Amino acid sequence: MEVWKIEIFSYNWIGFVITGLGTLFLIGEVLTNMRGFFALLGIGFITVYFSVYLETSSFIIMLIIYFVGLVLIIIDGKLVNDGTLATIGLGSMLTAVALAAPNFFAGMYAVMGVLVGAITSLLFLKVFKRRDMWSKITLVDRLTKEEGYSSMNSSYEGLLNEEGETLNDLRPVGTIRIKNKDYSAVSNGQWISKGTSVKVVHVDGTRIQVEKMK
Repeated sequence: MEVWKIEIFSYNWIGFVITGLGTLFLIGEVLTNMRGFFALLGIGFITVYFSVYLETSSFIIMLIIYFVGLVLIIIDGKLVNDGTLATIGLGSMLTAVALAAPNFFAGMYAVMGVLVGAITSLLFLKVFKRRDMWSKITLVDRLTKEEGYSSMNSSYEGLLNEEGETLNDLRPVGTIRIKNKDYSAVSNGQWISKGTSVKVVHVDGTRIQVEKMK
């Protein structure tokens, strides 16, 4: 049995399998709410990887470096939300598995395993309940009128296709008057002189775009 174990870990590609599965489940736990089940599997695989190739002292150091990288990814996803710490964290994980490998080719396999595992873990989002990660970067919900959201001020929305007159030169920003009310408006790149009849062609929030009446 012992000989079989040693023979299996003598192949360079085994690092790809172990680090791939370990990272797959650990990142999967970060992205989805699996109540620690994926975390236990991931910790198990990664612990096996480092324990096979390293002595006790080096094993602990590399294990810490790997999991510090994972913690940085979690902090980025929960708090920072700009990807910087996540990038550093992924680099830390790659460094740990590469340095622990017995040779260059085994290290390359281990690095590829981490990358493939991290990318593949995104598939869990299609199956399991997702955690609230990187919510400041990615807006999942659609902001629709039906949900009570509107990008357009209601008082401005009614101005679409209304006609008015410029109170000063639009070059391209200026002031127009519609139904005895004054609004800031912008032309579509044209210089429109004072006293010109204009028509509202687009409204975005409180931004009113007009063009010269033909």
